[in-house]
Amino acid sequence: MKDEIRKLLSVKGALAENEVKDLLNAFNIKTTKYEVVKKPKDLENLKLRYPVALKVCSREILHKTDVGGVKLGIKDFDELEKAFNEFKKKFPKENLLVEQMEEKGVEIIIGLVHDPTFGMSIMCGVGGIFTELYKDVVFRVVPIDMYDAQQIVEEIKGKKLLEGFRGIKSNKKLVIDLLYKVSKFGEEFMEKIDQMDLNPVFVYATDYCVVDAKIILK
Repeated sequence: MKDEIRKLLSVKGALAENEVKDLLNAFNIKTTKYEVVKKPKDLENLKLRYPVALKVCSREILHKTDVGGVKLGIKDFDELEKAFNEFKKKFPKENLLVEQMEEKGVEIIIGLVHDPTFGMSIMCGVGGIFTELYKDVVFRVVPIDMYDAQQIVEEIKGKKLLEGFRGIKSNKKLVIDLLYKVSKFGEEFMEKIDQMDLNPVFVYATDYCVVDAKIILK
């Protein structure tokens, strides 16, 4: 896997979603289960449970939703095959990603950004569609230790969502552990990464899952 990581990190610009998730999984950061499909025959051998999502998977298309490159909640093979054929007409030169859909959890965002003044920084906040609305994010310079990770979570205004607010099941400690892992990832590849977005990350009572992930390399 180390050779594969080196090869991926030699690229400039954006990585495809499967490449980002390959990198994250190599660092024991949990993501959705996914498979890249290139031709109709590939659909017959998928080892994923339904429902699934279908996404265009390309280094050239960073904002998949904006170009109609995401279809969620596909319930069976027939529906997937139909969506695959539609996507292939729309994106004939691109690979497609089939992804096992996960139960929705508390949504957070975790990211890395290379700040021109402070260098590599990590951020965390309320995620999903509310990220831009609430702007509830906290930053620290990488590397951080476990105490720093804990303080980041404590400073998020919406932290009650991670503490079981009104019966919502979540786990603040999982977020602290994940922040520490992402910081280590950012520290190791500080000279390579320009920015990384994990959004949303679903947080549950006993687990978490990175649902969507982007990395842009220098």
